[in-house]
Amino acid sequence: MTVTLEEETEAFFSFDYKELAEKVIDAALEAEKFPFEAEVSLLLVSPEEIRELNREHRGMDAPTDVLSFPLIEYESPGYFESLDQEEDNFNPDTGEAMLGDIVLCVDKVRKQAEEFGHSEKREYAFLILHSMLHLLGYDHMTKEDAAVMEEKQRKILDRMGILRDFRKPEHLAIGPH
Repeated sequence: MTVTLEEETEAFFSFDYKELAEKVIDAALEAEKFPFEAEVSLLLVSPEEIRELNREHRGMDAPTDVLSFPLIEYESPGYFESLDQEEDNFNPDTGEAMLGDIVLCVDKVRKQAEEFGHSEKREYAFLILHSMLHLLGYDHMTKEDAAVMEEKQRKILDRMGILRDFRKPEHLAIGPH
């Protein structure tokens, strides 16, 4: 597995974000029983950069938390039997399936972790996992599809021990500080 991580903005996290990204990507591939070695690109960006990409690719002029750019189209989510290593979906030098790109807004990770009352590590892992499921053909356009993605995300993060801890953000804590 190859994970190419690029930083267009400073990513100051209290955890090893490069290692965590690799673990989450690997856990997604393992959970989905992806039958090939894979290659994924992860780009960490500012709100301005993700806003521009969101406007350009989705017609939404607002920053978002994560964008997924899958390179492979599947007959159905998680169905990999029709992939052929002779196709353009595979890197000719490494033989790895080129799944696509994940673009993650670092500021949104911090903000959403605080809003949802869990750690930045959990939010970062969740957003990468969410995007990985998109790269593997899943979507959440219907209630049913959203429920499938949510259950897969929960199971994989639980298996990794990355749980929602529901801690209260410092500014909302009751009592003396």
